[in-house]
Amino acid sequence: LLCMVLTLGLGAGFASDEHTQRPITLTGTVVDTGCYIAHDSSGPDHLNCAQECAKKGVPLAIVDDAGKLYSIVAVDHENPNTKLMPFIEKKVKVTGTLFEKGGASGVWLKTISEVK
Repeated sequence: LLCMVLTLGLGAGFASDEHTQRPITLTGTVVDTGCYIAHDSSGPDHLNCAQECAKKGVPLAIVDDAGKLYSIVAVDHENPNTKLMPFIEKKVKVTGTLFEKGGASGVWLKTISEVK
């Protein structure tokens, strides 16, 4: 019994590193991660700064209404900022594949459109 409990306990400890993926539809706002995380900067007044940051290579991400940050996964090995540039600091709806591993959440984008 003790061996079984230890085995289950160790397995649960490593479960957070498990790689999962599933389809997702997500609504949120496109932000530049540098200013959003380090300076708590976002919103329409931050648009010019966010655009400049993205042009310099700062990764863009999507923040949902609950405040969860989703990075964009470059499954196709292309610059993920390219698809998001027209939508910086705008609310969007995306579809794609959600990848989760080690506490991180990322989305491979299939479609993106602005939510008015």
